[in-house]
Amino acid sequence: MFFISKFLPYGKQTIDEDDIEEVVKTLRSPLITQGPKIEEFEKDIAKYCGAKYAVAFNSGTSALHGAYFALGIGKGDEVITSPNTFVATSNAALYLGADVNFGDVELKTGNLDASKIEISDKTKLISPVHYSGQPVDLKEFSEIAEDNDVKLFEDSAHALGAVYGGKKIGSLEYSEMAMFSFHPVKHITTGEGGIIVTNDEEYYERLQLFRSHGITKNNLVNESHGDWYYEMQELGFNYRITDIQCALGISQLKKLNSFIEARRRIAKTYDEIFAENPYFDVILEKENRQSAYHLYPILLKEKFTNHKKEIFSKLRQEGLGVQVHYIPVYKQPYYQKLGFDSELCPVCEEFYKRVMSIPMYPTLSDDDIEFVKEKLFKVISEFD
Repeated sequence: MFFISKFLPYGKQTIDEDDIEEVVKTLRSPLITQGPKIEEFEKDIAKYCGAKYAVAFNSGTSALHGAYFALGIGKGDEVITSPNTFVATSNAALYLGADVNFGDVELKTGNLDASKIEISDKTKLISPVHYSGQPVDLKEFSEIAEDNDVKLFEDSAHALGAVYGGKKIGSLEYSEMAMFSFHPVKHITTGEGGIIVTNDEEYYERLQLFRSHGITKNNLVNESHGDWYYEMQELGFNYRITDIQCALGISQLKKLNSFIEARRRIAKTYDEIFAENPYFDVILEKENRQSAYHLYPILLKEKFTNHKKEIFSKLRQEGLGVQVHYIPVYKQPYYQKLGFDSELCPVCEEFYKRVMSIPMYPTLSDDDIEFVKEKLFKVISEFD
């Protein structure tokens, strides 16, 4: 047995009394689901990103499922994405009967490498992930998509508030849609939740249809029987978010800019104090983009990778809540049953061997940052 006097998780929510008050107000209102807070939240997110439409879902995963559905993904199609992501990015394609193909990643960012993807006759969608909050090269992916007549979708679960080419991720200059997640470790939270932004009215309507059982009262196929009449026009799901969650999201969104500023300030401090250290490398921003720093991953130097398991365990024992983002998706047993090579992407394999995420959230203090540095250097040096 051991006692930890201090423990810093890799990420956590930042909730204050204003957030709690807004949720309580909604709990006391007539509608706690399918009410006005959902549309208000959607409009606020769309405005923040610079998109025309937004449709909120009860999770980032259901939002991905809805987006792929709205884009027409189905049996016989192929979706290309990154293996360095949570399984939901590719699972959403499998839900619809499509196939998945993984491209390798850039070692310096963990992002999907545009030069490593292979377009086939089946490819219908490219779905890159803005890993850790740093945008992929959207212009390059857009050119590939256009040249091959395929669609581009942004998995922006990590990237609310990130900037590419002077514009916020979600402005959709290059893609059809983008998804944001509101899990507690993300930039703002609704408890669980996700949202899709798009500039296309047809996609917007299909997203709304899909999240609510495929049911609508608009554009009816048959003559209405009366004001009660509705139609199930697609095989949709109950992926609705609640007004309670959206009330929290509306309140959180008002603080997003300050949250991003804090994350970027912390990242700059990390960059400075970890510069040229002998234990690990850090991921720096590429030109023409600003990371939202959902995560702050470090990459162990090669000589320490054989000890990663022990280093990880010891860091947690010392009170540092490190995590690994991510296990390459193709290594999961389910994907192995689909026939994927267990070492499909060599660069992603190396990234996985080296990567660990360290604490990154807006309320980290200077003392916390010093604690992170002290524990990292102390533990890793033991294996030197």
